[in-house]
Amino acid sequence: MSIFDKFRGVEQRLAELQAEGGRNPFSVVIERPLSSTVGIIEGRETLLFGTNNYLGLSQSPRAIEAAVEAVKARGVGTTGSRIANGTQSLHEQLEQHIAGFFHQKHCMVFSTGYQANLGMISTLAGKGDYLLLDADSHASIYDASRLGHAQVIRFRHNDPDDLHKRLNRIKDEPGAKLVVVEGIYSMTGNVVPMAEMAAVKRETGATLLVDEAHSFGVLGANGRGVAEAAGVEDDVDFVVGTFSKSLGTVGGYCVSRHPELELVRLHCRPYMFTASLPPEVIAATMAALDDMQAQPELRTRLMENAARFHEGLNSLGLTTGRTVSPVVGVVLETIPEAIMLWNTLLSLGLYVNLSLPPATPDHHPLLRCSVMATHTSEQIDRAVEIFREAMARLPASA
Repeated sequence: MSIFDKFRGVEQRLAELQAEGGRNPFSVVIERPLSSTVGIIEGRETLLFGTNNYLGLSQSPRAIEAAVEAVKARGVGTTGSRIANGTQSLHEQLEQHIAGFFHQKHCMVFSTGYQANLGMISTLAGKGDYLLLDADSHASIYDASRLGHAQVIRFRHNDPDDLHKRLNRIKDEPGAKLVVVEGIYSMTGNVVPMAEMAAVKRETGATLLVDEAHSFGVLGANGRGVAEAAGVEDDVDFVVGTFSKSLGTVGGYCVSRHPELELVRLHCRPYMFTASLPPEVIAATMAALDDMQAQPELRTRLMENAARFHEGLNSLGLTTGRTVSPVVGVVLETIPEAIMLWNTLLSLGLYVNLSLPPATPDHHPLLRCSVMATHTSEQIDRAVEIFREAMARLPASA
């Protein structure tokens, strides 16, 4: 038996995806961005509706200039982890910036958002503890549960009553109880009923961690996410998120009022054994955060654009998530239909993400779209029109 035999199933599925001239959806190359909303793909201008660049700040002139200056002054890398030789003064400045933004005392910065979830959840909930996860949780959260060895209990998606029932069943069991929810769920765009989840936390005495990866910079009067929007920030013990969505850079964070977060640094393997963020990324992230705070109108425009796109797709008879958010998941019935529609959209000049089971809720394929504040009304209307054209080209049997 070859060590590679376990990959033959993936090889077969990739071949099926590319049958009859289709593309590999996992290797689409954006050859060059022309702006935050348009890029060159396959040699032609393509509308970008699948990049998570919610505020368009990946192209922020202030962030680009800050990155260039940091490279000139400090070089391109740190060559070590935060607990070894990888902490520079910029890392501490960034942590102070993020903590101050969230009105919290403590902050840890990670090299990616994935590592932030992996590190925090696996360190907080270990063997003998209970980890209560929404059924639609991100892969990084499930991976964290395997690293931490806590007993995992799944509750129904966005269902605080089901969470309450499951917590009650283990109320007398020894071991800590950590509840993890997401502000905006990455596949469907559904928003967590945060006030109701916080009420369950208060009643049961569980610890609450919120992953604001897709809601940071998007929800709340100041962009602090779903907990701010719901007015329950004091009920949240840990907020985890990423810089790779609304801020357009890379990296992750956790903020908390608990001083024990400083002890987590010395137990958290994804923090301890990974090279720290390079100076140019930190400088760009701080500049993008300044941009975000200086332009609250970006959030207003983002939600207006999300509502316009959401309504446009629904007018075509497409099924989307229940709530309006910058993540718009178009639910389809069959995988062949999803593959054909995705290929046709790209051929017509619209880039979205193809998401297939088992990575999707309820085992339905999705065309996952993401809206930006920098999309114009004309671009949104054109994207909806491309969806209409692509659907008309589908064979009746699809």
